[in-house]
Amino acid sequence: MAEMATSVLLAAEREAPAGECLPHVVAWNLTRRCNLRCSHCYISAGPSESAAGELDTAACRRVIEQLLAVNPAPMLILSGGEPLLRDDLPAIASYAARRGATVVVGTNGTLLTEERIVGLMEAGVTGVAVSVDSLRPRYHDSFRRKTDALADTMGAIERLRTRRLDFIVQTTATRGNKSEVPALIEWAAAQGAVAFNLYFLVPTGRGGQLTDLTASEYEALLGVLADYERRYRGAMMVRAKCAPHFIRRVYEESPGSPVLNYQTRCPCGIQYCRITPEGAITPCPYLPTIAGDLRTQTFGEIWNGSPVFADLRRRELGGKCGRCEYRLICGGCRARAFASTGDYLAADPSCVYEPPGDRPLIERPAVAYGTPVAPTLAWSPEAEERMRRIPSFVRGVVMRRVEDFARARGLGTVTPELLSEIRGAMPIDFSRRKPFFVRDD
Repeated sequence: MAEMATSVLLAAEREAPAGECLPHVVAWNLTRRCNLRCSHCYISAGPSESAAGELDTAACRRVIEQLLAVNPAPMLILSGGEPLLRDDLPAIASYAARRGATVVVGTNGTLLTEERIVGLMEAGVTGVAVSVDSLRPRYHDSFRRKTDALADTMGAIERLRTRRLDFIVQTTATRGNKSEVPALIEWAAAQGAVAFNLYFLVPTGRGGQLTDLTASEYEALLGVLADYERRYRGAMMVRAKCAPHFIRRVYEESPGSPVLNYQTRCPCGIQYCRITPEGAITPCPYLPTIAGDLRTQTFGEIWNGSPVFADLRRRELGGKCGRCEYRLICGGCRARAFASTGDYLAADPSCVYEPPGDRPLIERPAVAYGTPVAPTLAWSPEAEERMRRIPSFVRGVVMRRVEDFARARGLGTVTPELLSEIRGAMPIDFSRRKPFFVRDD
């Protein structure tokens, strides 16, 4: 009986929490075509690629319907290659947005003309992620392999700001730009970005030809990010991508940070997945293991029945990730483990931390991104409708914070007026901006 009890406890520790395995965020590589040929591209996109094999508009609509049948309010990240090379991008975005998805676009920024920005906004796109790898034109243009790429992207950011369409700045960390990260963060904040995401290279696609940072270099950059996350909290989100051990640094240095509102910092296959241009589903853009094929299966069949996703949800991690006290809230990068060892459950080699093995397990937060939360106060019908428009990924956290705000004022009912007061009390008056909820994976 003791062994059975131990087995049950270990299984409960490993399994993703019940009810939370929903596709809250889906990244969709709509095309391999691109006007650039960036050094780090994980799907090796470029000008020589064609539209052959891409899901057409009708097929994309079918996939959207299947996704919404599993989660009626996901965040859908439309990316590429360069998604602006698809003439039907506004039609795809509009179809998803009208049916309840929060739609954002990931782009290199060089093709974001005034006309394209207006078209995306009219289609219901609520935010754009733009890539900037250096403020030095020579470095950025070389990395992106196009003359004047930085100037074109800078122009796009100015147009986004003028049109008041929320944008985030994304940077890939390399040995050539790691010392520039503080300047990039400060520049992004000055431009009005709602978030700065620093991507840590996963050696896949053309990125496999680049030399990655060492574990100690990762650790140093994570410390920089943790410091800037504190500085800009409430004004601009500062996050690490593909480096789940960021959450350990934040936990050690800033236990009150909203970064800790995650069940696990590597949500691939648990709350997140990627669709390829041809319709394959993988756990994330950097983990190429195929979980299913939308040309022969429905999204729901793959999400609920894939053995690959079942593996990731059990979280039976190997090596030091499997014995680390942070394993529930960090878990290491599954894509980097696969790229390095061929095993997506192996230890993440980019983490310098060596777990001592004698510390208590750090538990998941009670309310985290992706957690379904039942209301404990009365909500007016109008306030409930506003909450339904928030992506499922952040809804539980937002609901809890709203109710805490109401209780602090002795209120028993959440109203639209209270929601407006909360937005106005933020360091940035987000009531003047379109809502853009950014996924941290």
